[in-house]
Amino acid sequence: MTDTLPTPESTSSAGEKVMRRIQTFMRRSSPFTASQKQGMAEFAPTLLLPRSREPFIAANIFGRDAPLTVEVGFGMGYTLAEMAMAAPERDFIGIEIHEPGIAQLCFELGTQNITNVRILDEDALELLELRFSDSSIDTFQLYFPDPWQKARHYKRRFVNHANAELIRRKLKTGGIFHMATDWQNYAEWMLEHMETAPGYENIAGKGNYHPRPDFRPLTKFEARGHRAGHGVWDLMYRKI
Repeated sequence: MTDTLPTPESTSSAGEKVMRRIQTFMRRSSPFTASQKQGMAEFAPTLLLPRSREPFIAANIFGRDAPLTVEVGFGMGYTLAEMAMAAPERDFIGIEIHEPGIAQLCFELGTQNITNVRILDEDALELLELRFSDSSIDTFQLYFPDPWQKARHYKRRFVNHANAELIRRKLKTGGIFHMATDWQNYAEWMLEHMETAPGYENIAGKGNYHPRPDFRPLTKFEARGHRAGHGVWDLMYRKI
């Protein structure tokens, strides 16, 4: 995942207050495949946006006004590419720090001529806080985030009340926060936190999970899990 959580302030040696952050992700690296090397060399210059602290204005990036979907932690990017191809009327921003995944998505987008996606390789929460205007996102997607399954690591989970409030501010009224996980404990955690997060309504009804919507593709890993009897839980909340 590409985001961190704020923790209490500490003081630097210069006496300045510094906000320490708990990471909800771990950077991992692996050698690039041939397609990933091509993705970075041929397509990344257009698709991977430069790091910046300037305000993010989607119309300037895509050259049009269109509904904006932001996905955090797109993994290898196959699902995001498929969703973008199926919804050319929407624009998509994918945020990820896993370099092979970024490279693979660049390859998928470039070779399939999918033009309505751009990629950001930065901390997602900092991006939301500093670059995205309030009420600027139509859909926020969080699919299969790191579950941090040990109890002592729950503090690292992306879904919590502070992050739900940050996402709510960035969503347009009526915008959707869509989560999916294959860890039942994390699904229950998500439901518990989102049911008590102010400014949202559960689209499936209070206390309910949402059936997988048609627009979220079934990944090969998810299909394999279904065949093995494993569950997958979707949650969809609307900003009110």
